[in-house]
Amino acid sequence: MFAKDTYVERRKRLAEKVGSGIILLPGNGESPMNYTDNPYHFRQDSSFLYYFGLDYPDLIGFIDIENDKEIIFGNNLTVDDIVWMGVKPTISERASQVGVSETYSLNRLASFISKAQKRNRNIHFLPPYRAETKVLLFELIGVKPSQSKDQSSLKLVKAIVNQRNYKTEEELNEIEKAVNVTVDMHLTAIRMARPGMKEWEIAASVNEVALASGGDLSFPIIATIHGETLHNHYHGNTIHKGDMFLLDAGAETQMHYGGDLSSTFPVDKTFTERQKEIYNVALAGHEAAIALLKPGVPFKDVHLKACLTIAEGMKELGFMKGDMQEAVNAGAHALFFPCGTGHMMGLDIHDMENLGEEWVGYDGEPKSTQFGIKSLRLARKLEPGFVFTIEPGVYFIPDLIDMWKAEKKFSEFINWNKVEQYKNFGGCRNEEDFVIIEKGARLLGKPLPKTIEDVEAER
Repeated sequence: MFAKDTYVERRKRLAEKVGSGIILLPGNGESPMNYTDNPYHFRQDSSFLYYFGLDYPDLIGFIDIENDKEIIFGNNLTVDDIVWMGVKPTISERASQVGVSETYSLNRLASFISKAQKRNRNIHFLPPYRAETKVLLFELIGVKPSQSKDQSSLKLVKAIVNQRNYKTEEELNEIEKAVNVTVDMHLTAIRMARPGMKEWEIAASVNEVALASGGDLSFPIIATIHGETLHNHYHGNTIHKGDMFLLDAGAETQMHYGGDLSSTFPVDKTFTERQKEIYNVALAGHEAAIALLKPGVPFKDVHLKACLTIAEGMKELGFMKGDMQEAVNAGAHALFFPCGTGHMMGLDIHDMENLGEEWVGYDGEPKSTQFGIKSLRLARKLEPGFVFTIEPGVYFIPDLIDMWKAEKKFSEFINWNKVEQYKNFGGCRNEEDFVIIEKGARLLGKPLPKTIEDVEAER
């Protein structure tokens, strides 16, 4: 945990922003894999962690704004629990670590909520992403699970987004710890991959680095020779000579701040000429995006610069034709780059995505509905303290190619004969993590090899 004053100040600012009513922040509980005593790895809710700091299951934070009251509800262990789990601090002892002096058992919460409802007080809660939380809200407040997102508090969402989006120095230190471990995860993969191995062997070694650091993974590992599938969590392929391997993986510290990096490297000692051409186009888009990073620049402009750079590179290689600015405006580039250039990150690797991209990444502005651009998670103007990824790539997605070619889509911009020759190429991207500072942007953590020369030097 951070110092007690950090959490006290965070809750104070939150209460000031929301203004009135009750703020209810349920933490997560254990989630059973197949029976109660065999749960999945526990991960605390990030907003609960941000304001109450306690990384234990079955706790609920309660802030009564008008009465300046903060409470943590939770149950102390019974003797039966202690037999299996050992002696643990009481709820009161834990609460005192984050500046909360009042605690009650969970069965007392309903009476507090009932009193607030009788007085017609607003009860602010966030859109729930777990079924258990939806059930809790139904039992406490009477909100139907199907309506819980719609009845959540937009005022609370905006207040939390406008706090958590700006990372403090102590948060940046944690994120950099995570990124440094993440770099080691990627170096492990780059150095070990050889023809004949299974993807799962590389994924296992990458996972080991995260666990050996005292933390865990920040998201499920993507380790694949099929980089054209953007979120590919299958690890059963054998890697062969001539393949390129894409790793997207990150470490999470004990405090749950995460890193998120991607790397692409040849299974052979060196890239083929064909691989070099496509890899360098993706890397040029990556560097063009980085060059624009500074306060006041809309991230959508950063993304569109990456799109244009990639389109121009693909035109030079013969995949595209015509005016590339017009091609990007029309969305033709999305055949090769159908996703976004980056997303916010922090306690969540896609930070606060459960609260809504329209608030976290767009500041309430509407999102585009155009294929490709609609997948951009971050578009708002950049401000000091924002932490995010840069990760443009080039992908050859056979099903998308087949569909657009059959429709004769964008024939004025796309050389379909050339594209057909690369249909089974796969995909590649690099990904780095940045923070906006007063005069520009700063790379977080130690650098990961990304030029062809540097990647091959690690092979």
